Amino acid sequence: MNKLLTLLALASLGGCATTSSTYLANGKQGLSIDCSGEAMSWAKCYEKADASCAGTGYDIVGTDGTPAVQERDKTLGVDVGNFNARNIVVTCK
Repeated sequence: MNKLLTLLALASLGGCATTSSTYLANGKQGLSIDCSGEAMSWAKCYEKADASCAGTGYDIVGTDGTPAVQERDKTLGVDVGNFNARNIVVTCK
C-alpha cells in the first residue's frame, strides 16, 4: 500500500503540460496550455507552445498564474505547500 501511495505522489508531481483548443473573443482558434504544479515552470509552457505550433511560432494572447511567493514567506528558503498555477493562451502563426 505504501508503494502505491508513493507512486501516486510521484506521478502527481511529475505531470506534463496539457494543451486544449479554445476560441478567442475575435473568433480565432487558440491553444490554452496549462503547466501548473511544483514540477512545472513557465519555461515548460513556452516549450509546449512551441511544440504545439509545429515550429511555426506563436503569439501569446494571455497569461494567468499564481504570483511568486516573497522570500519572507518561504520556509527555509523554499516555497512549501503552495500550488503554483500557470496557464498561457497562444495562437499559432
